[in-house]
Amino acid sequence: MFCDAGTGSSKLLIKGGTVVNAHHQQIADVYVEDGVIVAVNPNIRVVDDVTVIDAFGKYVMPGGIDPHTHLEFDVGFTATVDDFFSGQAAALAGGTTMHIDFVIPLNGSLTAGFEDYEKKAKKSCMDYGFHMVITKWDETVSREMELMVKEKGINSFKFFMAYKGILMINDELLLEGFKKCKSLGALAMVHAENGDAVYEGQEKMIELGITGPEGHALSRPSVVEGEATGRAIHLADFVNTPLYVVHVMSIDAMEEIAKARKSGQKVIGEPIASGLALDESWLWHPDFEIAAKQVPSLVSIYVMSPPIRKRGHDKALQAALSTGILQLVGTDHCAFNSTQKARGIDDFRKIPNGVNGIEERMHLVWDIMVESGQITPSDYVRLTSTECARIFNIYPKKGAILPGSDADIIILNPNSSFEISAKSHHSRLDTNVYEGRTGKGKIEVTIAGGRVVWENDELKVTPGSGRYIQMPPFSYLFDGLDKKDAIYLNSLQAPVKRAKASS
Repeated sequence: MFCDAGTGSSKLLIKGGTVVNAHHQQIADVYVEDGVIVAVNPNIRVVDDVTVIDAFGKYVMPGGIDPHTHLEFDVGFTATVDDFFSGQAAALAGGTTMHIDFVIPLNGSLTAGFEDYEKKAKKSCMDYGFHMVITKWDETVSREMELMVKEKGINSFKFFMAYKGILMINDELLLEGFKKCKSLGALAMVHAENGDAVYEGQEKMIELGITGPEGHALSRPSVVEGEATGRAIHLADFVNTPLYVVHVMSIDAMEEIAKARKSGQKVIGEPIASGLALDESWLWHPDFEIAAKQVPSLVSIYVMSPPIRKRGHDKALQAALSTGILQLVGTDHCAFNSTQKARGIDDFRKIPNGVNGIEERMHLVWDIMVESGQITPSDYVRLTSTECARIFNIYPKKGAILPGSDADIIILNPNSSFEISAKSHHSRLDTNVYEGRTGKGKIEVTIAGGRVVWENDELKVTPGSGRYIQMPPFSYLFDGLDKKDAIYLNSLQAPVKRAKASS
C-alpha cells in the first residue's frame, strides 16, 4: 500500500472533470507544471510529455486543509502513535494535502518548542504549518510571540481554558495574550471548557464511584463548554480582536458563537469530524472491551475533550455548518492506541484524550453534508479547504484551483463508495472510532505539490518531501478593526473636564 515516491512527471493534465472552487464550478481541464497550477480551461491541449489523468464524471477540487491536528504529541507519560510521516500519509490517502499542527512550548519556551517540532517534521511527506500554544505569561513569552510571527511564519496562538494544572491559563493571561495577538495581527484560538468546573466534575464522579469512560463525559457537560466559549468571546470583544474557537462540540458553544456573529463580532467556529459523525452512545457500552468489528478495543477510544455529545448535538452542528454559523471543519486528530487508552481502565482521568480523523474527514464531510443535500460541492470546498486558507492567510496559494495556486488537488468520484476500517486505514492506530462506517463519494486521486501521491488505492509518499508553509499575519479577519477602535475612542466623551472644587 506504500510505495517510495510520487509520480515522476512534473507535468500533469487532468481532463474533463468538474472543477470546483468555493464559489464556482465548471467542466474544465487543469494543467500543472512543477507543482503549480498553470491553466484551468476547457479542452487544454499540450504537446509535451505530460501525464494525463481522466476525471470525466468526477469532481476536481482543492486538497483538504486540516486546521487542527496533533502529530507526535508528547503528553508526558506517552506520545501519539502518528508522527509527521504516518499521520500525513494517512491524510493524503484521505484527500487532505496540508495540515496545521500545534507546537507545544518546551519548559515554557516558544523557541525551544518550535525547534522541537521542526525536528519532528523533518520526515513530513506533505505541506504543513504550525499554530503555537501559550501556557504561561511573562515578557519573554511576549517577545517570543513577536519572533514567531515576524520570523517563523506562525500567525495563530492557542490558549487552553481547560486541563487545570497542566495547560490551563486564567482570564488575566487570556487578556494579555489576546492583546498581544491583536498587536501582532495573529489569530487567538481557544480550547473552550471551564477547567475549574471540569476539575470539580471529575472529583464528583470519583466520589460517586463513576470511574469508567462515561465519567469523562459526565464530568464535563456541554454547559462548561458553553460557559467558556461565551467568556472567551466576551473577552475577545473587550479587546476587539478576532477569535477562533477550536473543536466546537455542543449546541451550547455553537449558540454562543451564533450570538456573537449576529452582533457583528469576528468569531470563527470549528467543529470537527467526530462531532459531526458520532454521538456518545458508545461510552455506555457495558463492556470496557468491545468488539466493534475490529481488534479488541476500548470504549475509551472515544474519549476526547470536549467530549463527543449526546445525539442531537451532531445534527445541530451540521445545520450550523450549512447555514454559515460555523465556518470550517477540522479533526483534532490525536491518535492513542488501545494499549495507551487502557491506562485509564480504572480511572477515566488517566485516559489520554483524542480520536482519529485526519484520513476520514474529507469522506465523512462529503457523505454527511453533501450527500444529504445540506451543502453543495462548492460549500464542501469552502468548509474543507478554502476558508481555512483564508483564515490563516495562505489563499489562493492554498485552497483553490486557480492559475498560480499550488497543485494540491483531489479527484472525488461521487458514484463510488468508501468503507472505514482499522484494517485498511493508514494511521498507526489499531482502532478507528468510525469503524465499519460506509458512505458515498470516494477520493480516488490525491495530488500534492504536483505529485500523484494516492491513486488506485496505493500511496506513493516520500519522507522529507513536505514543506513548511509560513503563514503571514493580518488575515482578512483583521480588516476594519482599527476603524472599530477609532469609533470606540471617539465615543467615549471622556475624560470629563470638571471644575476643581474651591477650597
